[in-house]
Amino acid sequence: MASSSKKISDFRTLKKAVKQVNEDRRKQEEARKKAERQAISDRELFLKAVGDVMPLNAKDRIEPVFSSPKPIPAQRIADEKQALCESLSDEFSVESLLETDEALSYARNGIGPDVVRKLRRGHWVIQDQLDLHGMRRDEAREMMVEFLRQAAIRGIRCVRIVHGKGLGSVNNEPVLKKLVHKWLVQRLDVIAFCQAKPADGGSGAVVVLLKGR
Repeated sequence: MASSSKKISDFRTLKKAVKQVNEDRRKQEEARKKAERQAISDRELFLKAVGDVMPLNAKDRIEPVFSSPKPIPAQRIADEKQALCESLSDEFSVESLLETDEALSYARNGIGPDVVRKLRRGHWVIQDQLDLHGMRRDEAREMMVEFLRQAAIRGIRCVRIVHGKGLGSVNNEPVLKKLVHKWLVQRLDVIAFCQAKPADGGSGAVVVLLKGR
């Protein structure tokens, strides 16, 4: 008798489970049909909103051409920068090229004396400056080369280079000052230079006039 009751209970449980599965399938089917009806309704609303349209002729389409940006020639720039630094000799004799005045002025061949006079008087506004204080020789040379290169790119004409008075060097010799003069006269973009006015650094700086574009 107990065995018969257990079979009836198991049958009822199975029947209930089958009924639940069928109910779940029915709900899933209703949800699917509802989604399909919603998609059709949305499409109809879209077509009604855009009105009568005609597709474009694919034959007349021009595919856009996107050109990738050119790579920055970092190595070439570094090589050119290094070559410029190495081309500036520390042994270059500059004394014969400087005017024997208190400002140790310099003007490239073909540049009239009025240019130097104007430079001394501040005719050109100083647009940028470089401070080489405390730098070693090679570091100062590299910094000056890069500074003048950037000035040329920006179209700057007049700059100030602060080299110091050499008060902290051996025998108070203005070593960096002499080197800056040597380097400047070897550059083709330097038209003239002279010692800065007292308000601009005096004997511890030089004002440089650069070639225009």
